Amino acid sequence: MPTLHRFANPAQFTRLSDAILPWLAAATALLLTFGLAQALVISPPDYQQGDSVRIMYVHVPAAWMSLGIYSIMAAASASFLIWRHPLADIVARVSAPVGAGFTLITLITGSLWGKPMWGAWWVWDARLTSVLVLFFLYVGYIALCDAYGAEERGKKICAVLALVGFVNIPVIRFSVEWWNTLHQPASVIRSGGIAIDPSMQVPLFSMGLAFFCFYLTLLAVRVKTALIERKIRRLQLTGYRF
Repeated sequence: MPTLHRFANPAQFTRLSDAILPWLAAATALLLTFGLAQALVISPPDYQQGDSVRIMYVHVPAAWMSLGIYSIMAAASASFLIWRHPLADIVARVSAPVGAGFTLITLITGSLWGKPMWGAWWVWDARLTSVLVLFFLYVGYIALCDAYGAEERGKKICAVLALVGFVNIPVIRFSVEWWNTLHQPASVIRSGGIAIDPSMQVPLFSMGLAFFCFYLTLLAVRVKTALIERKIRRLQLTGYRF
């Protein structure tokens, strides 16, 4: 726990983010370039879906990120409520717009992928509906945080909302197993091992890592910006003139 508290210190976090930010940005660019080249050029078309399967290389990693970022928000919110970590509330708040963006990408690419496979842009499938609920949770969290601003009471309410909304994450994950849905079952994270061809694994995981590095890059920039804004507000409250 002392280690976690040390990195939760704003000054420590700023020094760490300044050191790793160039590497994260470079890793994002390289992985994204490599993943897209693999997905669009090298990876073969599917024997049933043809070239439309290439949507998977954006859709699936975006779905991973939408679930992962909300899980990070929930963990940060719990940390804020329990241990009062100075950066936990900021991490949750700045992560929300990024997570909402990935969730929107998931919904749009899923619709594009579903049209040739199911013959419809949208169906009220358990997986699709629960992901739509996740998008609304992101939007609701952002709106609530904006409404309360930096009020301490607002921070607690937003943290509680993030924790309550986390109930939807296992619903999304296991929806294809709990209900009879059109959405295909898990192909990567499953008890029987990965069920996709090795030629498709390289671009899929490359894009997943690219999206994760992109999130970390944005997180470092947005947390640093939020810390600067907080410092400016404190100076303004003390009567400091710029």
